[in-house]
Amino acid sequence: MRRLIAIVIISMVAAGALFAGGGQEAAGSEQKVVEFGLSGNPDTLDPQATTGTLTFQVDRSIYDTLVEPDDHGKIVAALAESWNVSADGKTWTFHLRHGVVFHNGDQFTSADVKATFKRLTSPEQAAPTAREFSSISSIDTPDPYTVVFHLPEPYAPLLASMASGWGAILPRRLIEAGHDFANNPVGTGPFAFKQWIRDNKIVLEKNPNYWMDGLPSVDGVTFNIITESTVQIQGLVTGRLDVADAVGQPDLEMLSTKPDVKVQRQLSSIVMVMAMNTAHKPLDNLKVRQAINYAVDKQSVLDVAYGGGKVVGTFMDYSNPYYVDFTDLYPYDPDKARTLLAQAGVTDATQLEMVLPQNYAPHVRAGEIYQEMLTKVGLNVKIRLVDWSTWLSDVYRGGNYDLTVIGHTGKLDPDGRLAGYGMPNENYVHWKNERAVQLIEKGRHVIGFEKRQPIYAEVLKIMAHEVPQLYLGTWYNYIGLRANVEGFRMDSQLDTFDLRQVQLK
Repeated sequence: MRRLIAIVIISMVAAGALFAGGGQEAAGSEQKVVEFGLSGNPDTLDPQATTGTLTFQVDRSIYDTLVEPDDHGKIVAALAESWNVSADGKTWTFHLRHGVVFHNGDQFTSADVKATFKRLTSPEQAAPTAREFSSISSIDTPDPYTVVFHLPEPYAPLLASMASGWGAILPRRLIEAGHDFANNPVGTGPFAFKQWIRDNKIVLEKNPNYWMDGLPSVDGVTFNIITESTVQIQGLVTGRLDVADAVGQPDLEMLSTKPDVKVQRQLSSIVMVMAMNTAHKPLDNLKVRQAINYAVDKQSVLDVAYGGGKVVGTFMDYSNPYYVDFTDLYPYDPDKARTLLAQAGVTDATQLEMVLPQNYAPHVRAGEIYQEMLTKVGLNVKIRLVDWSTWLSDVYRGGNYDLTVIGHTGKLDPDGRLAGYGMPNENYVHWKNERAVQLIEKGRHVIGFEKRQPIYAEVLKIMAHEVPQLYLGTWYNYIGLRANVEGFRMDSQLDTFDLRQVQLK
C-alpha cells in the first residue's frame, strides 16, 4: 500500500499536477477558479491550425463563433444576432452583435469576420478545415455589423462549419500583424488566455467584458494537463480538482461511494475506430479488412477500454439523426476471420504495426485488446506508442502506419465527418471509392434533411461494406465533478466543454 501511495504521489509530480485546492486561486483568496483535469496537451491553441479535439475543448472558453449549437444540436445565434439566406441559397447575410470586445480591447466588427475567413481559407495558412469554407467565393462588409457571404452554388454544411470550433473569430488587427495565435490565443470568449506551461497547465482568467450578461460565473479556469487517469481521480477525490475528464469504467464504483463527487454520463458523439491504411498491403485487400472486423468482439472492447457504449457498424455516431444501423454485417466470428485471411494469403509472417497515441490510455487499452484478438486469428500485430503531436504529424497527416486507434469527434453536419472519404489523398486511411465521392459531393448541395438523408445513408452503407476502418462504436462520456460544481455542460455533437455557466457553490 505504501508503494502504491508513493507511485501516485510521484505520478502527480510527473504530470505537473501541482494545482491549487479546488476552486481556489490561493489560500484565503475570494476568487473562484475551476481546477480542470484535462487528459492531454493540445498541439496548438490556434483554432485554424488543427483538427485536435483537445485544442477545441480549451479554445471553446477563449473564442466565440458566429453561431453555436444549443443543447439539442440546433444552431442558434452567438456573435451573429441573426442571419438570413437568399432564396437560391447563394447569399448568406449575418447581422452581428454590437458591443463585443476582444480580449486585447479591440471592438468586434464585420472586418474581423472577413479577416478570419480570409485567413482560414488562404493557402499560406493551410488550415486543415479550410475545405469546409471553400464554397465561399467572396465576402462583403457593407457596414461594421453586417457580413455577406457569397457562394457560387448552395452549400448546406456552411452554417454547421461556422458553428464548429474551427469557425472561431479572431481579431483582424492581430491577424494582419502575424500574431502567434498558436501560443497566445486572443478571442471574444468568456475567458482570456493567461499562461500555457506545456505538459503542465493552461491558465485562463475571466473576461469581465463578455457579451453574455452575468457570465462567466467563475473567475477563471486552470486546465491541468494530467494524462494519467489515476492521478485525475485522486485529484477529484481529494478536492484538488473540480472537474476530471478521464473517468473510466473502473472508477465508477469507487466514485459512487464518495459523497463529495458526482459523475455526469452522456452518450458522446465520438466514433471510436481502428483505422486501416488501405494503401499498405495486405490492408488494400477487402478480405483482410473484413477478417479484422470479424476478429473483434466490438462490445467487449467498448466495455473494457472505453467504459461502455453503443456499437456502430459505420462511420457515424449512434445518436446522430443520419445514423444507419449496419452492425449485423460483421458479427464476432473468429473462424470466419481465419478463413478470409487464408483466402487472402495472409500468414503470421505478415507483420502489421499498430501506432497508438500513448497519452490516451483508453486508446492504448483498446489497441492492446485488438492486438490480442487479431493474434488469435493469425495476424502478427506489433504496437508502437507515440506522443500526440507525433501521432498527428506521422499518422493522421503523414500516413506512416498500418493500424491505429482513435476517436473521431462529432460534427454538426454529416459532411464534416465524411468530407474527403473516397478520395485517397484526402483521407488518412487512403480509401478510394468514386461512388462515395459523388454522393458526398451531392449531399453538400442539397438542402433539407429529408432530401439529404438517403444520400448519406448510401455513403454509410458503402463504408460499412468496405470497412476502411473498423467502426467500433460511440462511447459514453463520464465527467467527474465535485458535488459543488453546477452548470457544467458539453456542446451537443461537438464534445467540447461549455464552462460559461459553471458555478462553484
